[in-house]
Amino acid sequence: MVDALHSDQLIIYPTDTSYAFGCRLGSKQALDKLKLIRQLDDRHQFTLLCRDLSEIATFASVDNQQFKWLKASTPAPITFVWPASKEVPKKLAHPKKKTNGIRVPSNPIAQSLLSELDAPLLTSSLVLPEQDLPLDDPFIIEEQLSNQADLLINAGVLTTKLSTVIDMTDYPPTLIRQGAGDVSAIID
Repeated sequence: MVDALHSDQLIIYPTDTSYAFGCRLGSKQALDKLKLIRQLDDRHQFTLLCRDLSEIATFASVDNQQFKWLKASTPAPITFVWPASKEVPKKLAHPKKKTNGIRVPSNPIAQSLLSELDAPLLTSSLVLPEQDLPLDDPFIIEEQLSNQADLLINAGVLTTKLSTVIDMTDYPPTLIRQGAGDVSAIID
């Protein structure tokens, strides 16, 4: 799995919400494939999947109150939108807002992948153009994407959920999308 990422390949892997695309941070080849498959433009805000809170601090500017919320809310199916730090490649941050999404998953396969990679994973939901929900059946995924993605980690059929997305750039934080994660402790 990790060898594929180090070889700049685009993988499909399970998360705590559904399947997702993933590639090594800085892999232009895999990122180009991802953009082509999902038909994304340069304004798309990508998410970094991180192992734990210490990695988040490298890629986002987090104050003490936000850190407390993070500590209480992760790992979870929640994507936090933060101002991107200087460690985030410019092409991955939102071009106008200079933000990026960051998430710590609870899925053991995703956590194992992050641990072996020893770095964050650039990730995007496996939602194809003209669809609203991510693909959740590995047989359908393989049928539709085997010629486009380089590797599929088959974990069986998953529930079709999206992560909750919360904007942490202002106070109070705002809910962008309600998904599988509970953010009631952060947003009243």
